[in-house]
Amino acid sequence: MNNITKEEAIKGCFMASIAGDALCLSTHYEYDANKIYEIYGKDNITKFMSPGELTGGQTHGIGWGSQNYHPGKSAGGTTDYGDYNILILEHLSSTAKEQKMFKVEDLLPHWMNRLENSWGSWICTMTKETYAQVKRGVDVQYLGGHSNAMAIRHVAAHAYFEEEETLVEVARKTMFTHRDEHALGGGEFFARVTHRVINGAHPKKAILDVAALMGGFFEDKVNQAYNKYQEANDPSSSLFKEQYCDDLALTSMAKLWDVGRSEPIKVGKASPTEGTLPGAIYFILKYCDEKEGLKDALIANAMVGGDNASRSIAIGMVLGAFKGINAIPSEWKNKIQQWTYCDDLLNTLPLLKVYV
Repeated sequence: MNNITKEEAIKGCFMASIAGDALCLSTHYEYDANKIYEIYGKDNITKFMSPGELTGGQTHGIGWGSQNYHPGKSAGGTTDYGDYNILILEHLSSTAKEQKMFKVEDLLPHWMNRLENSWGSWICTMTKETYAQVKRGVDVQYLGGHSNAMAIRHVAAHAYFEEEETLVEVARKTMFTHRDEHALGGGEFFARVTHRVINGAHPKKAILDVAALMGGFFEDKVNQAYNKYQEANDPSSSLFKEQYCDDLALTSMAKLWDVGRSEPIKVGKASPTEGTLPGAIYFILKYCDEKEGLKDALIANAMVGGDNASRSIAIGMVLGAFKGINAIPSEWKNKIQQWTYCDDLLNTLPLLKVYV
């Protein structure tokens, strides 16, 4: 068991998710792992870069072409996944003195203001749809669309609420732009796992226990990821010998998604929960027991590409909780644009304020 304090676990949970997200900024939505490897000098991504700095922002397979999905962002900045988590952190900090239960209606004015004035990242389809719904006066309980993309946004809540069921409720509410049960369940899954890791559980045990608790789709996906992790770590397997082992592991865990373009996209690397959830679990299981497992997992995830930013939040929060904030490389801490800003806000939240 790692010898870290609860404070280090909670801070590690949030800051590692932001670090992992920032590491993905340059390859977010690039689906060709070979291209990523070649353009980064046949080496791993180990430093923060601006959107498409070397990739051109090009995606593979679905014809999006060269595009900058995060305008206004530069090296050390975050994608929309990181932005959403910082947004929720800001909101929770503003309510910390009252220690209020999270309510979507309380968040909406801040959310609308950020979208209209200072977002700077990709605005996903569900966010656009929900924004239009709010403008039309749709009641909070009916907000959101039916996307199955996993979008974890509640990471800061682990510094605010102590009860697992409360964290589950907050995880689901922060995904108010989504109504699909797989997407919402993905947020719940990682809320439960992270809470248990913060409170002393090993990631592997937490993942398997929560899978058994939730059952169905989620247990099936965890079993799929666990089997793939074992295969990738078996020196006698063909997967183990592959140069792009992690890339092939993820693409083999979900169907091909025919979107009517030149090629089918590999869902294992795309946004749907059926790919992002087992993909994130695969990286957590594969790297959690390594000495520099947090760093290595986040780098490996960035190198695979696709919707790596979505996976990075889940990987960062679980392994950050397990390894602690001091496991984040110092050279990363110094280059994350909002490191001090986020750290200061975290220190206002109830479970961390006692340490200040």
